[in-house]
Amino acid sequence: MSPLTKGLTALRDVARGGGPTLLWRFVLTAGLVVGIGLLPWLSRTDPALTVLKARSADRDPTPETLRAIRDQLGLDDGPLVLLGRWLGGLPHGDAGTSWVSGAQVLPSVVQALGVSLLLMSGALVVAAVTATAVCARTLRLGSRGRLGTRGAGGTATAVLAALPEFLVASVLASVIGVQLGWLPALGWYGPQWIVLPSLALGLPAGAVLGRMLDDLLPGAFAEPWALAAAARGVPPKSVARQAVRRCVPGLLPNLGLFVVGLTGGSVAVEQIFDIPGLGRLTLQAALAQDLPVLQTGTLTLVLVAATAGVLARLTARLLIGPALRDGALSSLHRPTPPGPRALPLLYGALL
Repeated sequence: MSPLTKGLTALRDVARGGGPTLLWRFVLTAGLVVGIGLLPWLSRTDPALTVLKARSADRDPTPETLRAIRDQLGLDDGPLVLLGRWLGGLPHGDAGTSWVSGAQVLPSVVQALGVSLLLMSGALVVAAVTATAVCARTLRLGSRGRLGTRGAGGTATAVLAALPEFLVASVLASVIGVQLGWLPALGWYGPQWIVLPSLALGLPAGAVLGRMLDDLLPGAFAEPWALAAAARGVPPKSVARQAVRRCVPGLLPNLGLFVVGLTGGSVAVEQIFDIPGLGRLTLQAALAQDLPVLQTGTLTLVLVAATAGVLARLTARLLIGPALRDGALSSLHRPTPPGPRALPLLYGALL
C-alpha cells in the first residue's frame, strides 16, 4: 500500500470514528462563541466605557462621548444582532474591525497566529526532548530486558509536571533573563527570543507526556514479543522504538488534553514574555471587551486545538494501522511485582 493510500485510509478512519465527537465539539464551540458575544452585557459594565478606557485612559467618559461610541459600534442593537453581523462576515473573510484600534481583525489575528504556531513548535521540540529524558532509563533497561516492574518516573518529574506554565515562565524570565542576562526575557525580535518561552511552555508539557509514556512502557516491555526480542538479541534501539509505538494507543485518549493544555498555556506565556501571539492578543481583547478580536481569537484557538487533535489521531492511525481501528490491541498494564516469599508462611501461621 502506497503512503498516499495509507494516509487517505487513516483520514477516513479518523473521520468515521470521530463523527459524534466532532459534532459535540461543534456544539460546544458554537455555545462558546455565543457566550463570548454576551459577555459585555452579562458583566453588567457599560461596553462603551470599557472601550473608551482601552482607547484613551485619560479621556473623560462624558455622556456625549459614550453615546458616540455606542453609535459607532452599534451597541444599542443588542448582542444577538452584533453576533449575527460577525458570523455573517466570516464566510467572506471579514471578521469585522477592532472596537479599540479600528483596524481589520483578520489580518492581526493571522499575524498573531503565525507567532503562536512558531512558539508552539519550539515548545513541542522542548516537550519531546523532555519526555525522552524522562523515559530514557526505562527505554534503556526495558530494551535490554532488565527493567523489572518499576519505571523511571521520579519526584522531580512529578513536580515539574505539576508546575503551571506561568510560574515556570516567571522564574525563567526573572532568573535567566533578568538576573543572569543569558537570554532576552521580553519581546519577539529573533531566534534567541524564542528559547525561554519555548522552555516555559515545553518543560511542564514534556514532563506530563513523559510520565504518561513512562507509565505505559513497562507494560509494553513485559509483553511476549518484547521479551522474545530481547532474548534473541534484537538491537535495543529497535525494541525501544517498537515499544514506544506500542504505547501510542494508550497515549491517544490523553493527546487531546495535552494539546489543549499546550494551547491554553501559551496565553500566559505570551503575556509574561510580551510576545505578540494569539494568546496575548485574545487576553488583551478580553480585558478591553474588544468583542470582534475576542471572538475571532477564541475561535481560532479552538480550531488550532481541534486541528492538532485530529492530526494526532491521524498520526496514530498511520503508526499503528488497522490494529488501532479494529481495537485489536489490548490495554497495557504495569507488571505486578512478585510478593515477598514470607507472606504465604505468615498467612499460614495466622490461620
